[in-house]
Amino acid sequence: MAKIRVTQVKSKIGRLQSQKRTLEALGLRKMNQVVEHEATPSIIGMVNTVKHLVSFEEIK
Repeated sequence: MAKIRVTQVKSKIGRLQSQKRTLEALGLRKMNQVVEHEATPSIIGMVNTVKHLVSFEEIK
């Protein structure tokens, strides 16, 4: 299965509580932090929820 690399590029200050919790669930706690996850439908859905706060790329 493919992997996805997610980087937080914008701050979570002033965002909705649900968006903050989604970032925490992805493992992102600080700006410019990078995490890698399997590209499952649930992870892709979380990334789409906070796509305005993160950048992502697929890793082969």
